[in-house]
Amino acid sequence: MLRPLFALVIPLCAASLSGATSAAPLTNPLRFFEGRTETAGTMSVVMHKPYHVTNVGRGTIRADGTLLLVQQVLAEGQPSKERVWRINQIGAGKYSGTMTEAVGPVAIDEVGNRYRFRFTLKGGFSAEQWLTPSSDGNSGLSILTIRKFGLIVARSISTIRRTSQLARVSP
Repeated sequence: MLRPLFALVIPLCAASLSGATSAAPLTNPLRFFEGRTETAGTMSVVMHKPYHVTNVGRGTIRADGTLLLVQQVLAEGQPSKERVWRINQIGAGKYSGTMTEAVGPVAIDEVGNRYRFRFTLKGGFSAEQWLTPSSDGNSGLSILTIRKFGLIVARSISTIRRTSQLARVSP
């Protein structure tokens, strides 16, 4: 069934947006996820009732500059799951990495003051997520769209909030 798959893919973004939702540039977007982040959103899957998804993430920046983000994901009516991201900057405004539910690499591009995530999921689903930081620098809005054969089969709207920062750690 599609619902369990989509419960796992609400990526890096979501919680309570404080203040305006206008885009604000992040000087180092990987550092946004350093420390603790909280996520809350709603997933809508074609022909299913929308459901809530929350997660708590713990991020660290490794000595090589890699963001390691471990998220505990809880989708309404499903057992808790762990999601792991590893992201590196590969150029100006360009990032690449892995995520446990992705098949192949995750590509992230800075587009204006927003970030576009693109990756493929098991079953041939393509995912595109837009992260728009808010002006406070500690929260943001995420819109995730999942397609199959070019048709939208799921969409998530969520927010993310930084709740603490951690010191840089080595591997």
